[in-house]
Amino acid sequence: MRFPSHPLYKLSSCASPSSSATLFMASKQLFKSTFSNPLTTTPCSHNRQLLNTYRILFSVFPSKPSSRTSPFCLKTNGCYTLSHANVPRPAVLENAEERSLVAMRRRLTQKLEELGMDIEICTPGQYNHLVCPMCKGGDSEEASLSLYISHDWSSALWMCFRGKCGWKGSTMASAGSRPSYETPQRITKVKNIREISVESLNLEPLCDELVGYFAERMITRETLQRNAVMQKSYGDQIAIAFTYWRNGTLVSCKYRDIDKKFWQEADTEKVFYGLDDIEETDDIIIVEGEMDKLAMEEAGFTNCVSVPDGAPASVSKKDLPPEERDTKYQYLWNCKEYLKKASRIILATDGDNPGQALAEELARRLGRERCWRVRWPKKNDVEHFKDANEVLMYLGPDALKEVIEDAELYPIRGLFNFRDYFDEIDAYYHRTLGYEFGAPTGWRALDELYNVVPGELTIVTGVPNSGKSEWIDALLCNLNERVGWRFALCSMENKVREHARKLLEKHIKKPFFEARYGGSVERMSIEEFEQGKQWLSDTFYLIRCEDDSLPSIKWVLDLAKAAVLRYGVRGLVIDPYNELDHQRPVSQTETEYVSQMLTMVKRFAQHHACHVWFVAHPRQLHNWVGGPPNLYDISGSAHFINKCDNGIVIHRNRDPEAGPIDQVQGYWSIFGCK
Repeated sequence: MRFPSHPLYKLSSCASPSSSATLFMASKQLFKSTFSNPLTTTPCSHNRQLLNTYRILFSVFPSKPSSRTSPFCLKTNGCYTLSHANVPRPAVLENAEERSLVAMRRRLTQKLEELGMDIEICTPGQYNHLVCPMCKGGDSEEASLSLYISHDWSSALWMCFRGKCGWKGSTMASAGSRPSYETPQRITKVKNIREISVESLNLEPLCDELVGYFAERMITRETLQRNAVMQKSYGDQIAIAFTYWRNGTLVSCKYRDIDKKFWQEADTEKVFYGLDDIEETDDIIIVEGEMDKLAMEEAGFTNCVSVPDGAPASVSKKDLPPEERDTKYQYLWNCKEYLKKASRIILATDGDNPGQALAEELARRLGRERCWRVRWPKKNDVEHFKDANEVLMYLGPDALKEVIEDAELYPIRGLFNFRDYFDEIDAYYHRTLGYEFGAPTGWRALDELYNVVPGELTIVTGVPNSGKSEWIDALLCNLNERVGWRFALCSMENKVREHARKLLEKHIKKPFFEARYGGSVERMSIEEFEQGKQWLSDTFYLIRCEDDSLPSIKWVLDLAKAAVLRYGVRGLVIDPYNELDHQRPVSQTETEYVSQMLTMVKRFAQHHACHVWFVAHPRQLHNWVGGPPNLYDISGSAHFINKCDNGIVIHRNRDPEAGPIDQVQGYWSIFGCK
């Protein structure tokens, strides 16, 4: 068994009076309940740490080593091993110790697993590498957590060595003890900021060739001089030097060569380009590059700065990090005393996707409520100008000035103005939206009462076997025939083959089989059947749960959304309500659940301009005499009538005195202005 040297572990030998064998035992220092943290060293020093421990067989230990003789070791295959004494011991004592060890292991394992550590493959007495449950190992999911478990499973120590995490703590297996750990926080690295100057960087005034280069981009010599744009020679090449200043002191420098490659001076402060120009301004313009900053000055705006590092590829999906960990946008925090004074910040980033992503990231940090954005003018019927310098070059300074003056409020999610909807309102007024008053049902008498409007919710009810599903199928066939709509069907009471038969019979208007219900009408032909199959495939998309579990309303709406986006469906049928999974929190009443569920359905309908038919059965009617139910009779909640746009009751007459038996009747409850 291997024993590398470690300050926590001291081995001694005691000679048994009755045996010439030597037994090695640990001093009391090894078994103290509190001990110094072996994780203060980095993982790379594991070869100097304890890898395995020797199991002590006795419960009584000498207070001092009984011998100063160094442990006798046998070198085998490159490893040092200890000579174990063959000392008999009572079986009862061993079993008791083993039971205690098992109990401690179970308690310690439970505590570590509650903290998110999977220790199934961990070995006690050595350093184990795991994925940190706090930082998840970062983007690379590295095993950055070093976990040390004592040889007897009595305690554990851990520490994450990722610089952005640093989570560490300890716990004991003893009952009643609680884990002790520190909140993960970044281990701050002190960065030495270089002091630089024009002389130390060997910067030079711009040569005429580079002044001409800027002149081609409509940037004058005066603007270049005011912004201290210079050059730097390296070898036989010359690079443009954009100098970054804070309070009149040079703090950084960014270079651009003839191939449009950029680099910056290392170990310098990250700040905006042109920072001193916004020291006492209420309005600030932020652009994406130094050339755009110079272009803004040509249009009369000196209160402009440029970001130093360009734009991200896309908007981050992660939560906003704290200031000290926001490394990509550290320049914002370095300049926060300049930015906090501004009441209006115009984001004039590039018009491409990265530029828009940069605008969103800046707005997240600066506060959308004080941000504005620009819309770059059109270059042609397809393209827009990309940035400020391009507008200056092709349209001139007056056009660039107009773009800034016409900046609009940066959108805040959930906060709108009617102006944002003027296009839709205009189309509604001129009746160019399509189906402003709904699509006709195909039944002339019904069209005076009910039209199918995209974005609305229709609740359909009726006692069992009244023909609710048959009526909806007929309505869908009419809508497809007249306006070409497609539909998603979540019809859980129908077998697919039976539902296909019913739809085909309504579409072809011939029976599927030679059966009594068809009367004297001949059965649909093979050709009609094949054409009908193609119609089914083009018109309907099925939402079905293929296993024995019940689908939830969220599952149905997620698939319906996919059908809208992929196939352009305009209607969704959910038939019936009681076939859905309605699990809800114990604290939530059925009325609250139904209200929340119907709100989800209505939002789906409105957001995707999709009409939804929701079939809901009435509750068991006591003393029912055959009359039609109403929407208040629906099982679950009165919200079925409170939240729907249209309510329809399908009823089949069962009272001979009320009219022909089995005659289907419709009762309409129409809400809103039609």
